[in-house]
Amino acid sequence: MTIPTRRFGRTGLAMPVLSLGGMRFQQSWTDLPAEAVEGDSQARLKATLEAARVAGLHHIETARHYGTSERQLGWLLPQLSDPRRVLQTKVPPAADPAFFEAELETSFERLGQGGTGGRVDLLAIHGLNTAELLQQTLRPDGCLEVARRWQEDGRIGHVGFSTHAPLPLILEAINSDRFDFINLHWYFIRQDNRPAIAAATAHDMGVFVISPTDKGGHLHTPSDRLRDLCSPLHPIVFNDLFCLSAPGIHTISVGAAGPQDLALHLEAVALLPRAEYLLPPILERLEAARREALGEAWLASWDRGLPAWQETPGGINLPVLLWLHNLLEAWDLEGYGRARYGLLGNGSHWFPGENADALDGSVSEPELLAVLGASPWAAAIPDLLRSLRQRLGGEAVKRLQVA
Repeated sequence: MTIPTRRFGRTGLAMPVLSLGGMRFQQSWTDLPAEAVEGDSQARLKATLEAARVAGLHHIETARHYGTSERQLGWLLPQLSDPRRVLQTKVPPAADPAFFEAELETSFERLGQGGTGGRVDLLAIHGLNTAELLQQTLRPDGCLEVARRWQEDGRIGHVGFSTHAPLPLILEAINSDRFDFINLHWYFIRQDNRPAIAAATAHDMGVFVISPTDKGGHLHTPSDRLRDLCSPLHPIVFNDLFCLSAPGIHTISVGAAGPQDLALHLEAVALLPRAEYLLPPILERLEAARREALGEAWLASWDRGLPAWQETPGGINLPVLLWLHNLLEAWDLEGYGRARYGLLGNGSHWFPGENADALDGSVSEPELLAVLGASPWAAAIPDLLRSLRQRLGGEAVKRLQVA
């Protein structure tokens, strides 16, 4: 099977519809010294890279702070010739452009691209999640100017950005027209970034959907209910088809921990010509289950009048928490919900706001109700949060994983 390619916006690159993401194949999220990287870990990554190349996943993307990912790739890439390879890394912006440039140097060195002739095809400014980080990137003499200087020197092919930001900030970054591509979240359980994809298309930007399997619902370990509703497809296959059938999307990330993780994604690509027949009955079942579990009235208005987390006592992130409630009730996404609940309060600007642990402690019910006056569900929300806390709380977040 040959994986199809799509023109990656203004970059002009022939981008495979599946990309090999580097967040799960590394040995450790800690940036270990070279001697601590184990032979078994390298052998597994080598097998993954070989399988990906044979299958046609020529786009490899990682990030400066994906633990040992860059270092491990840098050792192996020279051993695995691939003339079609598209290499991407991601480096966060910084208030001091010199610090950003030093981090850029480190990434290139780890990837084996230091010195004369070193190059990455795609560089994403990583995590433009706040207005401050966008300003650090776009201001005169900011991080983007550093990246463009490296581009002029031939060390970077194209410059884009990755983001977990609210939609208005994503649109602001796109409409600056200063980026060639975007890495963003959009998949079946989270479709609110659809206007960003449309805006990126209008600016002829490449669109790369990140983490559709993990952040798209922990689909590598789906609930029994989700498996049943997606039958005869595996939820990963369904979600891949959903993403790749949508207008404007060029590629989606395959976060493989080993070569075995490629199989379901390759199955989805093989089924892509039949997506228009395979998807509608599954979408109908998923929507029917959601309506039955939550009710038409709730679904029509659950997010109406909710304050932003910055305007809520204790910083409780009501839109995210009630979204998790919906996922839990409709499709039993408990493992995913538990992970996301735990990230609230621990994820800085990647997952902003707090979970519901403070309710009935530092935040009283009357204080919460005072900011819910515009919600038609104000009276029900405190008990919904208590139920969510009981089902999803109590698990510490050991490591923040971002994409």
